[in-house]
Amino acid sequence: MRDRIQAVSHFVHAHFLWLLIGSYAVAAVVPGPGLGIRSLSFGAVAVAGQRTTLTLPVVLLAFLIFNAGLGVRSSELRGLVRAPLPLALGLAANLLVPVAFIFAVAQTMQLWHNADEVQNILVGLALVASMPIAGSSTAWAQNANGDLALSLGLVLLSTLFSPLTTPVALHAVGWMAAGEYAENLHSLATGETGSFLVVSVVMPCIAGLVVRQVAGGARVEAVRPALRLLNTAALLVLNYANAAVSLPQAIAHPDWDFLAAILVVVIGLCTLAFASGAVVGWATGTGPTRRASLMFGLGMNNNGTGLVLASMALADHPDVLLPIIFYNLFQHLAAGCVDYLLSRSAPEETV
Repeated sequence: MRDRIQAVSHFVHAHFLWLLIGSYAVAAVVPGPGLGIRSLSFGAVAVAGQRTTLTLPVVLLAFLIFNAGLGVRSSELRGLVRAPLPLALGLAANLLVPVAFIFAVAQTMQLWHNADEVQNILVGLALVASMPIAGSSTAWAQNANGDLALSLGLVLLSTLFSPLTTPVALHAVGWMAAGEYAENLHSLATGETGSFLVVSVVMPCIAGLVVRQVAGGARVEAVRPALRLLNTAALLVLNYANAAVSLPQAIAHPDWDFLAAILVVVIGLCTLAFASGAVVGWATGTGPTRRASLMFGLGMNNNGTGLVLASMALADHPDVLLPIIFYNLFQHLAAGCVDYLLSRSAPEETV
């Protein structure tokens, strides 16, 4: 049974991008079940006077983050204490570079013919920029022979610091946006976002770390193939449910210049984010293994969190989800390209 689970898990991992595209295609054609998934609620939790409704997407997100925490080996993180500069600069660049890019987009698109479309793009990018680093970046880094300790450190610290960094990014873009979109971003930054991140991101991450310490690494590793399979299933369901809000309308009544603008902007941000990882690696004098981890870490954000937050707080602006959906798809395409380029350059670097 274990061998069968491992085989299925390996197959799903190898074909994840196609499965992700498939989940979006189903959401565009058959959105009903996805909307039903989003409406399922299990009550609410209050943190520091702020309430977060435990919908099924929030629970699925918490499960994903719990799994990320469960996979962190504390022994692999100890080496970061001896060389913290790449980690610190990586975390700073992960926050500052996307915000700077969004500022450039806001200035460049002032002459765009539809101001409302520009605001939807800015808000969507704000949610991408404000999210912690994706746990999937560690898998890509490991596959490219990257420094796993640095990769895990980027994911863990960006996740734990997200109740502080996310409002900063949202406020920053809020000052660039206009009208109700600016108000929505500032409201998100000062409202229930902190409680949402604590409940759905920080607490599950800490719980995963604690469970691993209590249960022991050997027991956790024994069930990791099954957990990885469940993790992928939860991620696909989450993407399907949130995409069901905006994709049907986008497909039924396509605004081609708006979609093209989103695509160009998303490709630009994702490319810059991956490149900034290489620049941080070069600036700190790190070797190819750490540069690989920095590139995947800075290029890949936890857009599942952004999709859940946007679908909850900005349900009256479904087009805001489109930049997040596009980025979520393109970051895996970009990761595949970077992995290919790193694999080609590896022999030359090891000579």
